[in-house]
Amino acid sequence: MITPPMTLSDFASRLGDTLKGIIKIATGSRIIRNTPQASGRIIILGNGPSLRTTIAENSELLKSEDTMAVNFMANTPEFVLLQPRYYILADPHFFTGLEHENVKALWKNISDATWPMTLFVPARRLKQARELTSAANAGLTLATFNFVGIEGFDFFERVVFSAGLAMPRPRNVLIPAIMCAIRMGFTKIDIVGADHSWLETIRVTDENHVVSVQPHFYADSSKELKRSETEYRGYHLHDILRSFYIAFSSYHRLQRYAFSRGITVTNATPGSYIDAFPRIPLK
Repeated sequence: MITPPMTLSDFASRLGDTLKGIIKIATGSRIIRNTPQASGRIIILGNGPSLRTTIAENSELLKSEDTMAVNFMANTPEFVLLQPRYYILADPHFFTGLEHENVKALWKNISDATWPMTLFVPARRLKQARELTSAANAGLTLATFNFVGIEGFDFFERVVFSAGLAMPRPRNVLIPAIMCAIRMGFTKIDIVGADHSWLETIRVTDENHVVSVQPHFYADSSKELKRSETEYRGYHLHDILRSFYIAFSSYHRLQRYAFSRGITVTNATPGSYIDAFPRIPLK
């Protein structure tokens, strides 16, 4: 496909984004030196509802490959079944919502893992993560990433992404998960459980409250559903749709970056709404 020439308006917009990105990196990023090295293939386990079918049909494959789990998977029986080699937490709720029972259980289950596992956390949360995993089994190690989203000229994005200083705007944990996999050296990244069918979950109540309860492969507790619903209070429909736009747009930026490095990212999620990555069944 032929890329149209950049207009003066496009150049000015990219320049502005690049300058803002430089400021965000200067004020929010840290040098990352604790990224483990790896190679070959990794499968990232999103928490979408399709993951249950994927696990049922491919459990032996998933147990034999390097996998990365996200968010609340540690609170499910599948966590022990699959024994993921890598885990990533990005949402501030995991570090500020420690009074919630499911968050407490998450940190305990991660710490109790009996197999070697690397937990990725935002660089600014490393000290807190060390405290939360102080009683963890010896097989758990911590690694960090900069939870800093930027946009700008393509060459600028490639440089700062490769240096681990920033990433495409991370509206979903899948973006830092893929970026960490790239930084580790994996050249084949498969994604499962990334339904992203959020548009099907939106409704507006008669009180004009926007509700979007996003389903997972596990059953959310009533308290977690209530928390999720409460968090959306105060947001208007256009705010949420803009957030969706940023997420799906970031996947395309990430795909361009991966392609420039010769890294293959494929989506093996049945019915996924992500249109940035080639769709290939898990095998």
